[in-house]
Amino acid sequence: MNIYITRMIPEFGIKLLQNKGYTVDVNTKDRPLTKKELIKALSKKQYDAVLTLLTDTIDAEVMDAAPSVKIYANFAIGFNNFNVEEAKKRKIYLTNTPGGGADRVAEHAWALILALSCRVVEGDSYIRDGKFKGWDPMLLHGSKLAGKTLGIIGSGRIGTDVAHRGKNGFGMNIAYYDVKRNEQLEKDYSATFYSTVDEVLKIADVVSIHVPLLDSTHHLINAERLKMMKNSAYLVNTSRGPVVDEVALVEALKNKTIRGAGLDVFEFEPELARGLAKLSNVVMTPHIASGTDEARHDMTVLSTTNIINTLEGKIPPNVVYN
Repeated sequence: MNIYITRMIPEFGIKLLQNKGYTVDVNTKDRPLTKKELIKALSKKQYDAVLTLLTDTIDAEVMDAAPSVKIYANFAIGFNNFNVEEAKKRKIYLTNTPGGGADRVAEHAWALILALSCRVVEGDSYIRDGKFKGWDPMLLHGSKLAGKTLGIIGSGRIGTDVAHRGKNGFGMNIAYYDVKRNEQLEKDYSATFYSTVDEVLKIADVVSIHVPLLDSTHHLINAERLKMMKNSAYLVNTSRGPVVDEVALVEALKNKTIRGAGLDVFEFEPELARGLAKLSNVVMTPHIASGTDEARHDMTVLSTTNIINTLEGKIPPNVVYN
């Protein structure tokens, strides 16, 4: 059987597939393939499985180019790059890697929160620019976190991990919104459930976003909702870029509508909204929240296991639709 991998993954994952007797072809370009390039690659051979990244749009046109494919296995926690309804119609499995790197994403969200509240990036630049002349009681005041309110938008595994660290590590109060109430979160961390995003935004000192990208979550945080936040509040996004209206965020940061933002994902990725990079009250990382050796190992095992199960006639463990 033939497998196509749209971008290099850890070598041991390729060997796992090859050891099963599969032929594995890997995109040799050190970048995401365009849709046209992906269709061309999949048309060259009769492939049985494709290991994809979030940067690969898997829609009807791509599926038409590779009618023999039985599974598209995402090397990612998310799956907003898939046309789920098309796959259902064609009885093609779509899978993801839930849990792969989830704890690391929570750690990264906290890295952004701390960088903002302690003004780490500004302080680093201040020293490197030769401005530091000694201790100054009025220099770069940050924000205390203990006793403040942490707002969680999306209380899945990552959101819960962020709440755990906020409650137990920093003594914060937890407020959360989700489409489904998380009673365990309330029990473990004395979290308060709010039935709307707006309610959380109005009371939180730090807002951390952990929702999938769906039609219902596109621009979930927009200009109107940014105005609901405290002007002393921070917004952190480690979920998906288009969940936040980035143009509106730039204006909110410029106008001090909110105090700061921490971003690992971007609406127009890899491009940034105009003016974002010039702002001192935003901390940015290049979509690396799950980027650890451990996380990539777990994601490799999960994605290749999904493929192997499918090609052995079993149901893969991480199908993204019911």
